[in-house]
Order: sequence, then structure tokens, then C-alpha cells
Amino acid sequence: MITVSELNHGYAGRPVLTDIDLTVGDGEFLAVVGPSGCGKTTLLNVLAGLEPVQAGTVSVSGKPPRAGRRDVGYMLARDCLLPWRRAIDNAGLALETHGVGKAERNKKANAALTAVGLAHATDLYPAQLSHGMRQRVALARVFAAAPDVILLDEPFSALDPQNRVLVQDAFLGVWEKQRCTVVLITHDLGEAICLADRVVVMSASPGRIKNVYDVPLQRPRSAADLRGAPDFHQLYEAMWADLRGEVERAAQV
Repeated sequence: MITVSELNHGYAGRPVLTDIDLTVGDGEFLAVVGPSGCGKTTLLNVLAGLEPVQAGTVSVSGKPPRAGRRDVGYMLARDCLLPWRRAIDNAGLALETHGVGKAERNKKANAALTAVGLAHATDLYPAQLSHGMRQRVALARVFAAAPDVILLDEPFSALDPQNRVLVQDAFLGVWEKQRCTVVLITHDLGEAICLADRVVVMSASPGRIKNVYDVPLQRPRSAADLRGAPDFHQLYEAMWADLRGEVERAAQV
């Protein structure tokens, strides 16, 4: 679904990404971790078509990246809900921009809200929802449009630890059914292991792919349950050993 070959990217003559080679399979969940400033979000923006491909080749679902594609969903760390719209109307926003009629839009938005545990909140406005509930509405907005590829830029980072696990599990519950291709950017190694099939570890800036880890944990998974599993801790220790030096190097820049 996603192919990146010899991607190089920079700003004002400063390299940000160097020689990135990456493939993501159909229905695969890939997480990307790395120190601050290593180009993780830049990589996601290139995949989304929000940044041009400066050097190298990039393909998403067999086509060059382009902003606004219907088959690609993008979710940020903040929920970005429209405060004057009810939860069901926020969840159906992408469908509305795609020209889907109101009845069909509401049907799909309601199903997506139900899937993330918000069947009781369809008529509530963002100001009436908790932070975790708002982020679930944002998840429903992505899932309602049923894209082939979902790009996630630290979508759980602004949540408190308790809500983070609940929203992660809500995401996993829906993704297990849809099985679209996902690329997740995160600083949280535990989150990457709990959610992903593979984890890419990037170096300090300029970002390179330092290592790629398979996550052989059985699905379906629960983010709440996995953190106590011995396999989880073994993977965490191996990845942290790889990542720690890069984080320390980034802090010295």
C-alpha cells in the first residue's frame, strides 16, 4: 500500500530525512518512533501529500501522494472538532466533504461513534464531552470515511494515561474489523508495541531508519492487558536499547 524509496527531504538546506526506504503492506499497522526532530511528522506529511517529494519516490495505494485524497485519512494529536457541530455531525464531516448525502452520512457516522463507545453521545457538542470522548469522536470521523490508509500523528499523546489506554483499545477494536493500512507516529515505545505489527526506529536528525522490529504479539490485542506481558517487556527493552543513544544525541544538539 505504501512504498518509499531513497526519500531525502530538508528545509533551507538542512537535511531532515535521509535515504528513507520503507514499505507498508495492505492492512499492516506500522509505528514509527524516534527522538524529537528526527523527521517523523515530516515523513507522515509527505505520505499525506502535505509536503512535496523533494528527492526519491513515494507511492500510496499505487499513486503519488496528494493532499485531500478520499482513500487516505489523517488524524492529529488534537481532536480539531468543530465546536458548533454535534458529535454525529463532526464524525460525518469527511463524508460530507466527499458529497455523501445526509441520511447515509448519519448512518455511517452513528455506526462509527457506536464502534468507539459513544452511541450515547451522538447529539452532544464538543464542550459537553470529556477530552477522551472528543478524541474518540475524532477517531470516529476517520473510521466513518473508511479510508484505505490512515495516517496518525501522535493521536493519543494529549490524553491522560488512563484515557490513553481506553482510546487505544477503542481504536484497536475498530481497526481489527476494518484492517486498513495504518502508519502511526509516536514517541511512546509502549504504545507502538501495543498497537503495531512492525515498529520502525529512527535515528536522531537527520532522520534515518536505524532498525525495524517485528511485533509477534497475537491479535486481537488489548493495550491495557499487554503491558503486563513478558514478551512486551522484552521488545520494549530491545527497542529502548536501540533508541536511547539517539534520544541522548538529539538532546545534545
